[in-house]
Amino acid sequence: MLNLIFNIIINPIYNDVPEPLQLGFQDGASPGYSGIVDLHDSIFFYLVLICVGVFWVLGSVMLNFSAKNNPITYKYTTHGTLIELIWTITPALILIAIAFPSFKLLYMLDEVISPAMTVKVAGNQWYWSYEYSDFIKEDGDAISFDSYMIPESDLEVGQFRLLDVDNRVVVPVDTHIRFIVTGTDVIHDFAVPALGLKIDAVPGRLNQTSVIIKRVGTFYGQCSEICGTYHGFMPCVVQGVEAENFLVWLDQV
Repeated sequence: MLNLIFNIIINPIYNDVPEPLQLGFQDGASPGYSGIVDLHDSIFFYLVLICVGVFWVLGSVMLNFSAKNNPITYKYTTHGTLIELIWTITPALILIAIAFPSFKLLYMLDEVISPAMTVKVAGNQWYWSYEYSDFIKEDGDAISFDSYMIPESDLEVGQFRLLDVDNRVVVPVDTHIRFIVTGTDVIHDFAVPALGLKIDAVPGRLNQTSVIIKRVGTFYGQCSEICGTYHGFMPCVVQGVEAENFLVWLDQV
């Protein structure tokens, strides 16, 4: 038992795949994802304060100004300039407090400065296509492949239903990676929650985002834009590996 606890502490098991009835976040693996979680926690703090304050006011009014406790109503209690100023200015200040970190995170996630490598992503009905434009094969073409969901009948032990694919996107960790995303037919959405990635794949348009994966792991996502009959059957899997293993993978592609 002690050995199991020790191994869990030294080698934690990360939650990089959705779980049944999951309410919380997956374990993050990128700075962008950490920023998203921090913003969520900050907004949740304000939400708790607002809920407590509103329910306290409602409860106080119901108890102190009921027909039994306060049968006489004075005309001067129906309006109050001070309280109206308070409940108008306070929400505005709360919105400002939420807006500053929101815009800061938004612009940070939009910045793509000096990426070390680029992966082109194209959404199709109903699979993903990938191209590593920075790496050229012997025939002069860039490394590219299609990625299809593995049918349930072909799944092996340890693979996830509706999430695993035949060809994963393999990228090195601790590397600034740019994803250029588009669609070939209809609008798709390339989304990998554990990496904080979610970007539309729009036909005729190139959208870009970037990520730095901070640990080795396999990260699962799905198309997050309803794109047709088999929308729920086009997952995307990003596998972060050490730089040495990435070079080995390049030689094998």
